[in-house]
Amino acid sequence: MSNKEKLEMYWKENLKVIFILLVVWFVVSYLFGILMADALDSIKIAGFKLGFWFANQGSEVIFVILIYIYVVWMNAIDKKYDVHEE
Repeated sequence: MSNKEKLEMYWKENLKVIFILLVVWFVVSYLFGILMADALDSIKIAGFKLGFWFANQGSEVIFVILIYIYVVWMNAIDKKYDVHEE
């Protein structure tokens, strides 16, 4: 396998990871925080309605978690394609 093919596969996998994580963030921030907020309000966490929580803090918390997942996932992909830094 040539270096160019290897890098193309690396970027395809990188874009796949980005797409998956952006879909998760969209679902949490837009669907749960806006469209499904009324339905989620029947569930309470620490006295707050779940729809309110997603709209105000859930998307930010999930975003930080997704950043961590991205870093771990991409480090594994970097090592797989031997483009990692030491």
